[in-house]
Amino acid sequence: MLTDLPLLRAALLQSLRKLDPRAMVRNPVMFVVEVGAVFTTILWLVGTDGDPGWFTFTVAVFLWLTVVFGNLAEAIAEGRGKAQADALRSLRTTTDATLRDGRTVAAADLRPGDVVVVVAGEAIPGDGTVIEGIASVDESAITGESAPVIRESGGDRSAVTGGTKVLSDRIVVEITQEPGQSFLDRMISLVEGADRRKTPNEVALGILLSGLTIVFLVVVVTLKPFAAEAGTDISTTTLVALLVALIPTTIGALLSAIGIAGMDRLVRRNVLALSGRAVEASGDVDVLLLDKTGTITLGNRQAAAFHPMPGVDEEELARAAQLSSLADETPEGRSIVVLAKERFDIREEAVAGAHPEFVPFTAETRMSGVDVGGHRIRKGAGDAILRWVDDEGGQAPPELTATLEAVAREGATPLAVARDSQVLGVVELKDIVKDGMRERFDRLRAMGIRTVMVTGDNRLTAAKIAEESGVDDFLAEATPERKLELIRAEQDGGRLVAMTGDGTNDAPALAQADVGVAMNTGTQAAREAGNMVDLDSDPTKLIEIVEVGKQLLITRGALTTFSIANDIAKYFAILPAIFASTYAANAGSTGPLDQLNVMSLGTPESAIISAIVFNALIIPALVPLALRGVRYVPSGADALLRRNLLIYGLGGLIAPFVGIKLIDLVVHGLLGA
Repeated sequence: MLTDLPLLRAALLQSLRKLDPRAMVRNPVMFVVEVGAVFTTILWLVGTDGDPGWFTFTVAVFLWLTVVFGNLAEAIAEGRGKAQADALRSLRTTTDATLRDGRTVAAADLRPGDVVVVVAGEAIPGDGTVIEGIASVDESAITGESAPVIRESGGDRSAVTGGTKVLSDRIVVEITQEPGQSFLDRMISLVEGADRRKTPNEVALGILLSGLTIVFLVVVVTLKPFAAEAGTDISTTTLVALLVALIPTTIGALLSAIGIAGMDRLVRRNVLALSGRAVEASGDVDVLLLDKTGTITLGNRQAAAFHPMPGVDEEELARAAQLSSLADETPEGRSIVVLAKERFDIREEAVAGAHPEFVPFTAETRMSGVDVGGHRIRKGAGDAILRWVDDEGGQAPPELTATLEAVAREGATPLAVARDSQVLGVVELKDIVKDGMRERFDRLRAMGIRTVMVTGDNRLTAAKIAEESGVDDFLAEATPERKLELIRAEQDGGRLVAMTGDGTNDAPALAQADVGVAMNTGTQAAREAGNMVDLDSDPTKLIEIVEVGKQLLITRGALTTFSIANDIAKYFAILPAIFASTYAANAGSTGPLDQLNVMSLGTPESAIISAIVFNALIIPALVPLALRGVRYVPSGADALLRRNLLIYGLGGLIAPFVGIKLIDLVVHGLLGA
């Protein structure tokens, strides 16, 4: 990131622009450093401080560099976002839109409620919902995925984004965006940081840093009369240097960059965080709600076996199941046709010329089928088939219930098949758990996160899949109301909840969750309700989001620990240098306070300059870590605290001792020369 010279040049210019006091005042710590830099610069120019001119000049230069380096960290983080925003901005189109009544208007003049017609080869003029038709749409400019996606009316894939291109067919779109507030506009604004607001933790840490700055400012101001009373005159330049060494400049300079970089890491994973608060909350999540289908399992259940009832041949069951599935275009329906062909070489041509009348699946009947050759064949949920057979005057064999339960206990989905008034048997549809899910859930468990699988399946099926995948708990036969109740119950227990969703029925739960990740392929209602949007529409991305959030919090904590430890070490450099001669027994001898000069620094001037130089240089040295983030290793809070103290606490103590001593050797050598 720091080897990108164009980005680095632009960031350097931006860091100089940020020297504007109106911008600096938003960061109280660095604003105090800037005031100190201005003050020492004036003292050097007028030459009234009593210190050698070279000393005041050197302190002033490195105070300015401290401010510039602090601004540079933020500017580099913002620069990466601006580069992505510029790429998105190039996608904006100024095309005309064709209204359904045939009129042509500019895309910029569209208002919510306008209905436009988009045909193959045309760009969609604004965000909206497909209300008629189906089309293949190129969304690669938004998602980075080259494969086109299907957008159609009446489902959870009805939302379209302005600037994407229709590749085939024709759709009618109802515009939902306000002028200048398209999804693309929001992406640009959020990615470049224009809409970024400080998170609660950032605000709290900022208040703490401001409080420390005020405390140390009062302490330093009172030192001058205290030293005068002891017969020593401390120069203003020395006091300013002491103040800058005391206040937490390292974390003050890097705090904003850490937050921006956290959002940037999500953007690089094709996740758009609509607020910094959402990124931060993802790092504190205690409970993850995960859909079974598409998240834990591959999404498409596959026919695995035929279970005939007593007196029914397996091939007879397979033939009836295939006939009832010929018009079923779902992956499950097609898998039944394929399994019948593989097992018994039953082919679709068997019904050619028989004029079958297909019965489509409905949510009310919960079954589908076909009327052919004088027979009525139905396939569907076990209880629905039981009712249908009963209505036909038949009676299900007692073995049916046992078979349905046995299949469900194995984590599969049972579909009963009946012909006229006779139950023929059960088709077993298996969910396939994705590779590596158990390991991922083990990692989440190590983080202290509880996982809950949410599924519309019955409890027996859900229990088996939960056991196989390794989730901690599950919610079976889930409805929008039950999801909402579960989230509220967890939150009432003091836990933070994250979930994903793509449908309008997920919108209430997404809005209630602390971290609601809406799929980009989902409905407009879902995208508006969530506080994150996954442009790839990959439900498993939620696990990555949590890891990015935790990395953000760990990085902030690690660098705060380093900064505080760093300041403690700097005290041993400057305080002895200031007061060593104050308490000397005789002129030219050493006093009690000189015992604190554990670094054996050369002179008071070299000690102060060495501390200020180190204070300035440590900021750019830590910029790559702030932007990249501290590597996250799943572990408990105690282990993370020990790691922070050992690596960043101890490291923050040792680094200044080594760095300041090396710089002092150079400075003292130059002064001696």
